[in-house]
Amino acid sequence: MIESKMMRYLTLKLVLDGKGIHPVGDVIAARPDVQRDQLLHVNSLFSGGGVLLYRLRGSSNGLVEELDAHESVLAYDILDVQDDLFHIYIHVEAGEPAGTLMYVVEKYALIIDTPLTYTDSNDILATVVGKQEMIQRAFRELPKQIDVRVEQTGEYAPDSDHLFSGLTDRQHEVLETAVKQGHYQSPRRATHADIAERLGCAPSTVDEHLRKAEYHLFSTLFGHQE
Repeated sequence: MIESKMMRYLTLKLVLDGKGIHPVGDVIAARPDVQRDQLLHVNSLFSGGGVLLYRLRGSSNGLVEELDAHESVLAYDILDVQDDLFHIYIHVEAGEPAGTLMYVVEKYALIIDTPLTYTDSNDILATVVGKQEMIQRAFRELPKQIDVRVEQTGEYAPDSDHLFSGLTDRQHEVLETAVKQGHYQSPRRATHADIAERLGCAPSTVDEHLRKAEYHLFSTLFGHQE
């Protein structure tokens, strides 16, 4: 039984059916000439509004025209344009389901571990950090209008690389053992059987955990989570 005083993380997939988490996000999602890469920062303000910092790919020309006309947009700025990659800061009025999501995060003193990443199917992977009891209570209050699925959960280590935060504790243990045993050296110094003997499990179990861990790591590196 994990003690409630431990800091935990919970990675959620927000299934949005191609929409955004805010009305302005809907505008971006609907643009055929813009691809959402990451939501680098999201903050709520005392006024009830918020600020969003996106990393996008494509052309900003048509998007700028829509933002100029959108009633929820208070201000915006295009930043760091490099070929088809650009960042956009947007100051927005309150909107749903973002407003409820941020309210729940603040109510239960959770931390949003940014960036929020878009999968190939345009869903959002979001990780929150907090006390286990608070995470459980917050999860029960998430907006009902969006499909929320739990992807990963585990103990949170502040100084660990975010790249590894999506691994289960067991996947991390198997991967770490494989590295220490020399499984990834050339020539290879440890087989799945050697790692399994070290961990007291079957070679097939090692194979399964390593494949899942490797898939997660490479998918995260290249931005192709599903």
